[in-house]
Amino acid sequence: MPTLTALTNHQIRLASRPVGLPTPANWQFTDEPVQQPGEGGVLLKTLALSLDPAMRGWMNEGKSYIPPVGIGEVMRAGGVGVVIASNNPAYAVGDHVSAGFGVQEYLTLENADFKRGGLVKIDLGMGSLTQWLNVLGMPGMTGYFGLMDVGQPKAGETVVVSGAAGAVGQTVGQMAKLKDCRVVGIAGGAAKCDWVVKELGFDACIDYKAGPSAVRDGLKEHCPTGVDVYFDNVGGEILDAVLARINRSARIIICGAISQYNNTTAVQGPKNYLSLLVNRARMEGIVVFDYADRYHLAVAEMADYLKSGKMKSKEDVVTGLNNFPEALNKLFSGENFGKLVLEVAAN
Repeated sequence: MPTLTALTNHQIRLASRPVGLPTPANWQFTDEPVQQPGEGGVLLKTLALSLDPAMRGWMNEGKSYIPPVGIGEVMRAGGVGVVIASNNPAYAVGDHVSAGFGVQEYLTLENADFKRGGLVKIDLGMGSLTQWLNVLGMPGMTGYFGLMDVGQPKAGETVVVSGAAGAVGQTVGQMAKLKDCRVVGIAGGAAKCDWVVKELGFDACIDYKAGPSAVRDGLKEHCPTGVDVYFDNVGGEILDAVLARINRSARIIICGAISQYNNTTAVQGPKNYLSLLVNRARMEGIVVFDYADRYHLAVAEMADYLKSGKMKSKEDVVTGLNNFPEALNKLFSGENFGKLVLEVAAN
């Protein structure tokens, strides 16, 4: 390995705010010398980054649960990596960590930055690097707390989850099955639907690409007694179709609305929202950061499920920092199969 002073940090920065789907013009490729850590600081090498639908929202100007990425800033992204230099006794060279790396090869954190950077040691004995970006990472935490705290599933209830083959959806469906619920997924394409049923153990999966009435007809067939819990990752017409099938006291978890993220017109809200009134139902949003002080509990529980084979974790890995722009857009075409991960460097 080169001496630390000789290392160059290649980065991808937000050059402009997208209108619709991000294009190459929205990104700037830069490089700068690696910054050496000061007293109490650490230098991290990025191994893999989590590519998530939420990143599209972070690129927009406007008030949200987290400030937007600034023009000219390194694109925000969570990831996993390894400590390669340390002036902090709590972190040794060779320790694997998760942090808000950003889309770049190296990250220098000073002691005061640790909390803001979300620096946490990870145990590869509990799961692989990619699993720490999936079931044991932010998507898994989102699925776990969104389902368990907001959805509050009860044995025998019917749980529907859209984006079922994606990072959050696969965790939600498997957790719901472990809690003795009937689970119906919604995903795009026969291959994804077959996978969530045959590999993840969902009771059924509806292919929304099978025709204009596929979701409505599929819900009627696979949820004959209605829907008790709906975990929404897509919004739009699918949310409306599910709202038409909810039961009394149903819980709808709003996690994302990927069908709306690249709209160039106003976001389309639910047309069937009065079903919430008729059925005395509840719709509530989930932002995973609210549960940070309990991540360790969910990680421990789901790591046990992974080890015992009760839960599976599928990742779709793209290699190379320079492939970030094209890889990110796979999320919006539905091309990814499983949790989308960008491998930046070998361990």
